[in-house]
Amino acid sequence: MTYLLALDQGTSSSRSIIFNEHGELIATAQQEFRQIFPQPGWVEHDALEIWQSQFATCQQVMAKASLQAKDIAAIGITNQRETTVLWDRKTGQPLYHAIVWQDRRTEAYCDELRQQGYAGRIQAKTGLILDPYFSATKLKWLLDNIPDARRRAQAGELAFGTIDSWLAWQLSEGALHVTDVSNASRTMLYNIHDNKWDEELLSWFDIPKTLLPEVLPSSHKFGQSTLLGTAIPIAGIAGDQQAALFGQACFTPGMAKNTYGTGCFMLMHTGDQCPHSHNGLISTAACQTDSHAQYALEGSVFIGGAVVQWLRDGLKAIQHSTDVEQLAASVPDSGGVVFVPSFTGLGAPYWVPGAKGAILGLSRGSTVAHIARAALESIAFQSTALLQAMQKDAVFPIRELRVDGGAAANNMLLQFQADLLGIPVIRPKVTETTALGAAYLAGLGVGVYQNMQECAALWQMDREFTPALSRDEANNLMQNWEVAIGKVR
Repeated sequence: MTYLLALDQGTSSSRSIIFNEHGELIATAQQEFRQIFPQPGWVEHDALEIWQSQFATCQQVMAKASLQAKDIAAIGITNQRETTVLWDRKTGQPLYHAIVWQDRRTEAYCDELRQQGYAGRIQAKTGLILDPYFSATKLKWLLDNIPDARRRAQAGELAFGTIDSWLAWQLSEGALHVTDVSNASRTMLYNIHDNKWDEELLSWFDIPKTLLPEVLPSSHKFGQSTLLGTAIPIAGIAGDQQAALFGQACFTPGMAKNTYGTGCFMLMHTGDQCPHSHNGLISTAACQTDSHAQYALEGSVFIGGAVVQWLRDGLKAIQHSTDVEQLAASVPDSGGVVFVPSFTGLGAPYWVPGAKGAILGLSRGSTVAHIARAALESIAFQSTALLQAMQKDAVFPIRELRVDGGAAANNMLLQFQADLLGIPVIRPKVTETTALGAAYLAGLGVGVYQNMQECAALWQMDREFTPALSRDEANNLMQNWEVAIGKVR
């Protein structure tokens, strides 16, 4: 049997998962790490802690599966995207904490750029909405605020990377400074039409080109790691959402998936066409297995499953995240309560960086169960707004939605999602599709799979949720949601 090791470096934890060649999960290991909030709106991670937690889970999962390095055909890396690391090329030491995708510290700078007329020009090149979410403004902040960083960057002493680049550097003991197209396309420095770092973008953000990693296809022999013993090829790299699209076998235009993680991320494959969104979505690079560009439309909800964490940690309404379904099911509906969890601003399709969270429609009869139900429903409402925007933009009809991520285990959420969307919502047998996508890319890179059709043949359905609400009822619910959005805007 051939085995593939997927490193799934997420926002709240690092995980390592071993799959066999049939796409079956053999073993998994997970380790949480610190979330650092130096001031309101700022979110940081310790990049060394990310690496240490990731490597520890590699060692744990190998031991759990009773495998050695020689048994692993390849390593695939998938990662939280946009999170920005700046490190010293000689010592491998980060100059500052990693600035996380959720961080809003560059909001004022983004406003300046908008006022100067850059937003449209940036979107035309990158497919991205000008927002603090992406890496470019985070990297500029680091260069502007760390003493001597800009001079050292210009002298070629420093390296920038998203988390995939950081892990590849560490795994290869400094031999690799690489990224793939899917991660590069999230930096706001990469031209997705020309498939290269863009000189104009670099000059607008004042970023020295010497900092940047080499951009390669997502499935590619990047190099190797000997840290686990024998050399193992690193043969797959992709940002987590593009990896999930790949793991869900959404390889043809019009196929879409939604990942319910800390945030929610909906992507629709658009093939070799790069559509320009007129409805608040972004165009992004999908995974590439060769030199041919592939694209996707994407909508990002900043707070998805994180609203359940807030119920647990902030409101103390539940002890464990898994308790939320039982609490929400103890009432027949939300009792008119609408929860807009815009704790870090509103993402697609609204893009209101300064929005704050709100719970509306409270009465004397409202209970914590109604709030829990409204919190779960908020995940589905936000995702429905994304799919509706996608259908307005798309040249391809969306006939079903494949789902994954932690909250996809919640049957009540998925049924409500199908009710709102009016199309089937399908959960696969393997819901670890982000890691599975990284494993498939790595397997393709070393010839475990000959083509994507072999990967698609391994996809299996666990359960299909079909709409049970009338379209009128669903539309009324969405109208109430949009009224609530209007109030937090």
